[in-house]
Amino acid sequence: MADDITGLILAGGRGRRIGGADKGWLEVGGKALVVNALERLRPQVATVIVSANRNLERYRSLDVDVAVVTDDPSLGDFPGPLAGMLSALRVTTTTWLAVVPCDAPGFPVDLAARLRAAVRQSNAAIAESSDGVQPTFALLRSSLAPKLAAWLRNGQRAAHQWFDSIDAVRVQFADNAAFANLNSPADFR
Repeated sequence: MADDITGLILAGGRGRRIGGADKGWLEVGGKALVVNALERLRPQVATVIVSANRNLERYRSLDVDVAVVTDDPSLGDFPGPLAGMLSALRVTTTTWLAVVPCDAPGFPVDLAARLRAAVRQSNAAIAESSDGVQPTFALLRSSLAPKLAAWLRNGQRAAHQWFDSIDAVRVQFADNAAFANLNSPADFR
């Protein structure tokens, strides 16, 4: 199953809530968040892409098998996670793209498999916990790139609305903590 899935680590945000730092390179337990995400995602997929908008050479130095994409500049500065997904969808050669953010160090090690098992006839699946929909933990059919491009060109940015518009399958996960994002200095402490 993993042979037909490319993984995407979203690391292209502004880091506004943490003083503008590049979250991917912030450390938890002595390990950069992007390295943690790579280690958790790599066994679940055939290959990995990182979406980043700064420190590109540093991201490229992660591994010879890791591709780095940037957001389409026509969408503006830091247009959000959907722009990162679009950039990855445009270059992936597999049928599926499994998406995770870099700032959730405990995401499920079976995320891609569970989303893929649930997707069936749909074009996408997203994780859902008792805290609600987790739209940056998703599986997208690569053929969705034109629809996503049109959505973004129309000024839409909300990931949860995008997934609702394409009737993404929601996959229940019991562990809310698995989707906890590190968004503030207090979270990192």
